[in-house]
Amino acid sequence: MELGINLSFALKRWPEPERWASIVREDLGLELVQFTFDLLDPWWPQRERRIMAERVRRAAADAGITIHSAQLGLAWYTYNGLLHPDPAGRQIARQWWQRAAETAAEIGAPAAGGPLGALSAADAADPTTRDERYAAMLEEAVIASEVAAAAGLQALLIEPTPLPREIPHTIAGAQQLVADLRGRTAVPIRWVLDVGHALYRPLYGNDVSLEDWLLPLHDDIGLIHLQNHDFQSDAHWGWPDDRGVYDVASFVRTVRQASLADVPIVIELFYPFEMADDAVLASVHTTVRHCREGLADGAIAPDV
Repeated sequence: MELGINLSFALKRWPEPERWASIVREDLGLELVQFTFDLLDPWWPQRERRIMAERVRRAAADAGITIHSAQLGLAWYTYNGLLHPDPAGRQIARQWWQRAAETAAEIGAPAAGGPLGALSAADAADPTTRDERYAAMLEEAVIASEVAAAAGLQALLIEPTPLPREIPHTIAGAQQLVADLRGRTAVPIRWVLDVGHALYRPLYGNDVSLEDWLLPLHDDIGLIHLQNHDFQSDAHWGWPDDRGVYDVASFVRTVRQASLADVPIVIELFYPFEMADDAVLASVHTTVRHCREGLADGAIAPDV
């Protein structure tokens, strides 16, 4: 399995492309990253954005790093996106996705994506409005795929989340979304499946398993986010962490048994901004080492 890391760990600490590239390649020994738009906002003025994007592309190339894709990021995730209750808000989200596709192409990433949006509490409580928002979001996803294709991207990524006001948030909802978009998008839709999202027991129940997601979504999974968690929160902790109980070796065996060993595994970590920089870097190091060991242990088990 190919192991990489989302650059979320670098937020505010190591925004310089040369610095995070050095950490990833020389310190962690990884060759694959998922870029986060928290490091380069697509809304920034185009001229300056392109200059900064070229610096990202050059730093990754010089370090021998492949940028798998560009992910939404924490900042834009705080907004309602393509499900905003105000038409002007949805229009802004459409422009953001166009800029995101352009920015992804500028840094050399072949795909971009993330969660599509969140309904307001009022819209989510009204079945008619919810259906209208869903239908409109389908059209926006088609448009997003078209701008992605125009920018030269190869895929549009969508990440399910364990929030009932977001679409999709269930396995059935993800299946329905794929079915409703089948044959309509200019580039393929690929899922970013996060183990913390998929195994969130307060929403999905104590019996939920990763297989429940992997098998029905199998053909459209493009990336898996790996994080340590307690099944009760979307924690994005590293290893070791006394609060987290997620077993990497077991995860690897499950993914292999689902015949998804060729899907990249990307570690996604978030740390408190007030946490000491040295402590963050130490956690990233031990996390990558732990995940490497887990991948090796999981690979020992025979295929089923």
